[in-house]
Amino acid sequence: MPVHLHPLSVDWDLETAEKGGYDDFMTKEINEQPDAIRSTLLDRRRRDGTITFDELRISDEELRDVKRVVIVAAGTSHHAGLVAKYAIERWARVSVEVDIASEYRYRDPIVEIGTLVIGISQSGETIDTIQAIREAKRRGARVVAVTNIVESSLARESDAVIYTRAGLEVSVASTKVFLAQVAALELLALRLAQLRDTVPASDVDAHFLGLNAVAAQVATVLTRRSSVEDVAKQLLGARDFFFLGRHVGFPTALEGALKLKELSYLHAEGYPAGELKHGPLALIEPGVVVVAVVTDPAMHEKMLSNLAEVKARGATVVAVATDDDESIAAIADYVLRVPATEPMFSPMVDVVPLQLFAYAMARGLGRNIDRPRNLAKTVTVE
Repeated sequence: MPVHLHPLSVDWDLETAEKGGYDDFMTKEINEQPDAIRSTLLDRRRRDGTITFDELRISDEELRDVKRVVIVAAGTSHHAGLVAKYAIERWARVSVEVDIASEYRYRDPIVEIGTLVIGISQSGETIDTIQAIREAKRRGARVVAVTNIVESSLARESDAVIYTRAGLEVSVASTKVFLAQVAALELLALRLAQLRDTVPASDVDAHFLGLNAVAAQVATVLTRRSSVEDVAKQLLGARDFFFLGRHVGFPTALEGALKLKELSYLHAEGYPAGELKHGPLALIEPGVVVVAVVTDPAMHEKMLSNLAEVKARGATVVAVATDDDESIAAIADYVLRVPATEPMFSPMVDVVPLQLFAYAMARGLGRNIDRPRNLAKTVTVE
């Protein structure tokens, strides 16, 4: 008997299917951040407590004898490197320098015996970072790549590699890879501390457990998306943003500013809060929005002082603050709450509301979330 076929119109394409039901890749990737952290930390510690990297083809003796660490990276990866500087110096007691990759080989860098260079790139194809590690190797440094892509150019040209295991990231503005990079780099800092015996074994164990707890804290922040969207709606008319932080809150502020620039095309700058009086305060006036990372107890009083200064000059203040911070509401116009965590791990938690804020601002302004104008996912030309 004849069969009558009825044409079915499908209003999605392969890209839509790959988004897993989300409106865009960035939303999908933001929501994958807890898993990105868990995957990056998976199987990184032996039963005896030793932190291990199967891909790290540099001997323990060489790592123990490192005299200086130089980190080269660009954009979001550079901000992850800045966080790593704090962790490596605190835990491993090794001097760390963080360089913009595109500047490194042009300044005749000094590479001494015992220099370890860490090149960070999501794709592993960032030309500036590849050129920087080539220059470092030419001058005698040992090089470790931190990348998300197996067998990428950066991975192949380095002496060793640490993979972030975040899964494919499609959106131009990086989110989940930043968190995975910070997790991997802080784990490396703990491994260096073990080898150099600069942190008691019990503290290393506690830090490792703390790192693993971050994934759940990020998941908690993701449940608060609507409250971040409400703040963004109130600020859609603003055009000038300053992001402030101290200690690891500073690279978090830089990353928050970068996300807002990339996605919304609004003017946004990240500053160490202590630099306010050295120039930026002249730009603070009514209509300017100051976004502050105020989660570190040791920096809390100083950050409140900074916010009082900008508030007195008419700025609107948005604060990223912990759930138990009762004093922040007296000075901030809007508060984005996050769970309290070990300050060294806080960038992975504190950056999430800043990602959500940048996203909400961009959506409110009708921007192309996954493909911001003038930008590419991988920068392969100088």
